[in-house]
Amino acid sequence: MHPSPPVLVHLCSADEWRYAQASGEHRPSSLDAAGFVHLSAPEQVHLPANRLYAGRTDLVLLYIDAAALTAPVRWEPGVPSDPEAMLFPHLYGPLPAEAVTAVNAYLPASDGTFSPLAAT
Repeated sequence: MHPSPPVLVHLCSADEWRYAQASGEHRPSSLDAAGFVHLSAPEQVHLPANRLYAGRTDLVLLYIDAAALTAPVRWEPGVPSDPEAMLFPHLYGPLPAEAVTAVNAYLPASDGTFSPLAAT
């Protein structure tokens, strides 16, 4: 029996997700700028959320079936302020809308910070 692939999440605005649904794929600016789409494990998504999106209330978490991805995923270091030795999944191609299994609003606390999600 093969282990099931990990649950991955991607953080984007609700508008970006609506566009991805209409076009069939999500191509954030990081795909052109860095060559990959930033993903996270559920328990680490609060780190980039707080670094990049503190206080925003228009964000959604896309839950992704890693087995449905058509481009490679590589686990690589984040930024120096992330915990030492923590690796983040990077998708080296667009995110197919059909790989998204669930979408949830991701709202900050009253102070604008995001909390960690429970591991799935």
